[in-house]
Amino acid sequence: MISPQRCAFIIGKFFRFVNYFALSGYCLQEIFCYNATGHLPLNNQLMSLLVIGSAAFDTIETPTAKRENILGGSAAFASYAASFFCPVNIVCVVGEDWKQEYTALFTQHGINTAGVEIVPGGKTFRWSGKYRENMNDRDTLDTELNVLGNFQPKLPEEYRRAQFVFLANGAPSTGLAAIDQLEGASLIVADTMDLWLNIARQDLDALLSKISGLILNDSEAKQLTGERNVITAGKKILTMGPKFAVIKKGEHGSVFISEYETYVIPAFPIENVVDPTGAGDSFAGGFMGYIASQGNLDGETIKKALVYGTLAGGLCVEGFSLDRFQEISRSEIDKRLEQFRKMAAF
Repeated sequence: MISPQRCAFIIGKFFRFVNYFALSGYCLQEIFCYNATGHLPLNNQLMSLLVIGSAAFDTIETPTAKRENILGGSAAFASYAASFFCPVNIVCVVGEDWKQEYTALFTQHGINTAGVEIVPGGKTFRWSGKYRENMNDRDTLDTELNVLGNFQPKLPEEYRRAQFVFLANGAPSTGLAAIDQLEGASLIVADTMDLWLNIARQDLDALLSKISGLILNDSEAKQLTGERNVITAGKKILTMGPKFAVIKKGEHGSVFISEYETYVIPAFPIENVVDPTGAGDSFAGGFMGYIASQGNLDGETIKKALVYGTLAGGLCVEGFSLDRFQEISRSEIDKRLEQFRKMAAF
């Protein structure tokens, strides 16, 4: 039988996600430009998050249902998840077939759509996929890049002074073009996928040298580094430019790795997985949105950001597209945070 004192000690160790990384002024100053108060320099973009990525029409088939031409894309999921925590500025490209109801959906949830470029005569990026029985593996049935194939992000003037930037999954060249337009961002985090490892490795390596953090899944981390072990892979990523890596492990949670510490976070148990599409983007959106809302990177902020990302990803899979997100408010996410605390503690 474990004594209450011993149990409390173990729980405390488990929740020390950022320890030296968060408390060491040297480490933080390596990554960000801090003022004398230990907080990021204030400006009019401090409390918002800039998200650059894709918007798409998805056709999704699962073992139990099928939905056609629904809203998808890395920027769509990440922006909506982040908007539960802070105002969001989105940058993406769509075609003339874009539905204005989706623009309204973004706007109503605190997402600034000034950066949504509509290409006259063009068609929006489309993706079709089919999930297997286990709901973890999927097959891509069709991909039509359309206007996304020639996407060159154009950041509105008010976006360029953003302090918090998330480069959602997309071509590394898109991220590089966006970074060139930024004016002194404090935190730039990127997502990637196996496709870019296979066809755009040179651009990806260039991007890694310009960002603060990288978010990717375990198989991508192993492919990127050539390492079999996730922890070893994460540490090798740090030699490529990023100061930290967040490695997603699906239903097994995630791992946060910096030069100083390694932390493991469990997933929130989900009974009914409807559609896994966008879960990773939502995780990143929740993580980045909460950090932007706080305007600092102290230990408490990092811990909550990782958990909020986990909760956002879990909520996403409970519906198709953004359906589940549209049914909830921030208060429901906070209720899950308390459930998460209790499950981890007892």
